[in-house]
Amino acid sequence: MSVPVFRIDQGDASSSVVLHVPHASRQISGPARASIGLDDAALLTELDHMTDAHTDLIAARAAGAARVRPWTFVNEWSRLVVDPERFPDEREEMAAVGMGAVYTHTSHGQRLRPDDPAFAQRLLDAHFHPYAQGMTDLVDERLAATGRAIVVDVHSYPALALPYELHGDGPRPQVCLGTDLAHTPPWLRDAAATAFAGYEVAFDTPFAGCYVPLKHHGIDERVSALMVEIRRDTYQSEPGGDPHPGLDRLAASLAALVDVLNDPAPHP
Repeated sequence: MSVPVFRIDQGDASSSVVLHVPHASRQISGPARASIGLDDAALLTELDHMTDAHTDLIAARAAGAARVRPWTFVNEWSRLVVDPERFPDEREEMAAVGMGAVYTHTSHGQRLRPDDPAFAQRLLDAHFHPYAQGMTDLVDERLAATGRAIVVDVHSYPALALPYELHGDGPRPQVCLGTDLAHTPPWLRDAAATAFAGYEVAFDTPFAGCYVPLKHHGIDERVSALMVEIRRDTYQSEPGGDPHPGLDRLAASLAALVDVLNDPAPHP
């Protein structure tokens, strides 16, 4: 049986919160694997570097601990197949290092797969577009049900910068909160800073921005968004290792954030 592009873990009908987990999977499709020039050992190493390991577990535990369960949208495939958080066109700055929606280079600048626009388009059609439509549909459903939608990306990043990072020379706090000028209002910034107050927190360093479906981006102020980037040494051994007890503490902080976001009183 074929594996779907994404999985939705159902939340409470009254919840406006969507926990978005795009980079937790290590699964690679047959066609994508055939396009990758790395041998198996090198591919495993690249997956260790580029997978946001256990972020799906953090999101699941936070959802289970929240007073009102949020919705969770999880990518079932590795970002080495398609990265659903990239722009699929010339707007994507990471294309400059071979990491647009379909990667052609590794985290260390080595060739991952050949430049093949036709093949890249097939991957976009099979993965990127269905994924984007699924997220758009879920956000629309939350808007219809609750009048608003709040997308919280759940990511991780290594303690030491990887060569592909365009802004890797900045601070690397335990928790980086990524924002969007149009979709991250002050109340959301404040709620996140409070929820993760037990950690070293900074905004938009070393990564900035957050995911908003293109249908709503810059258009629909009812859609709010925030990216939570967790430095990996706070919850796992690096690179790609098992989680340690720090994971539960992070999940509790994320659950605390969900609780505030699901409460309509503190914000519009």
